[in-house]
Amino acid sequence: MNRIVVVGASAAGLAAAETLRREGHTGTVTLIGEEPTAPYDRPPLSKQILAGEWETERVSLRTEEQLDGLKLDLRLGTAATGLDTDARLVHLTDGDQIDYDGLIVATGVRPRRLPGQGGHVLRTLHDALDLRERLGPGKRLVVVGAGFLGAEAAAVAQGLGCEVVLLEPAPVPLAHAVGEQVGRVLSRAHREHGVDLRTGVAVAAVSDDGVTLADDTRIEADEVLVAIGSLPNTAWLDGSGLDLADGLVCDQYSAAAPGVYGAGDVARWHNPLFGVSMRIEHRTNAAEQGMAAARNLLYPDARKPFAPVPYFWSDQYDMKIHAYGYLRGHDTVEIAEGDLGQRRFLATYRKEGRLVGALAVGMPPKAIRPWRQALLTEER
Repeated sequence: MNRIVVVGASAAGLAAAETLRREGHTGTVTLIGEEPTAPYDRPPLSKQILAGEWETERVSLRTEEQLDGLKLDLRLGTAATGLDTDARLVHLTDGDQIDYDGLIVATGVRPRRLPGQGGHVLRTLHDALDLRERLGPGKRLVVVGAGFLGAEAAAVAQGLGCEVVLLEPAPVPLAHAVGEQVGRVLSRAHREHGVDLRTGVAVAAVSDDGVTLADDTRIEADEVLVAIGSLPNTAWLDGSGLDLADGLVCDQYSAAAPGVYGAGDVARWHNPLFGVSMRIEHRTNAAEQGMAAARNLLYPDARKPFAPVPYFWSDQYDMKIHAYGYLRGHDTVEIAEGDLGQRRFLATYRKEGRLVGALAVGMPPKAIRPWRQALLTEER
């Protein structure tokens, strides 16, 4: 295997490229990134960058010298437009074609949009900086979607002195992921900080100066942020013969086809630890899967299943939220310790009696770490 191509230059793609070099691959490693910016970290975009607490340099994942040390064929500012798995060619927007012996797909996701013209999304560094310039005292921000991204942005905007309206179609924000009890706790935090949280409302259209609800109600705003989830970037793989179903479908080794692996937000793979197919949009998973995919690609006779305990975190106001496991689809939530009213507690999640996750709010990290080990050893 001489030439390896990694499509996607964010956390998963960079981790894959670094692992290839660390594991001794001396051939060509081409790293393709749609953005002109060198690889950077995305979680701070809705927190420290949006709040103006960090300079942009702090989100860079590696220095220029570190990238140079990897001796990459680095193609930034261009995107993959097609894949020919028979000829083993990746087609680029600039018209170039790159042949490969091995391919790692790490193209991530793109924000979902709503009908209408206008509104912001928050996925790239440019998105965060553009929105940050428009926020401040006296500004009114409408956030559509009270998931983790929308909730973090709402909390930051409130701290910047904005009047914030947070819209959510579900009766309880995040109930599908963290349960109604925990969802209500997070909702109460927004309201106590002065955010106008409205649940059970659907947005029909977005414009530069507000949103129109499904019942034709108009909500005026200086700025609108649409945070209603993401779609995996797989359009460039249409016609490739690869299995696409809410992501690039991979097996337990993160393999999508011979010589083709998926990593990060775009990959839907079978996690043998939980016994289900999952696609995880979390920073830690992106880096871990990038490394695992690179090793399995290099050493096909010694492949190891990618079987992690997913981990994510969120910062909202003074709340630190940490979670391990795969909480979606749970049927039981128990408060293992702490107090919901004080927003300091640890909740456990089970499905059919089996532990599938744990989430802590306002607790030190060491309080939840033992639950990761419990998830690793849980019989399923």
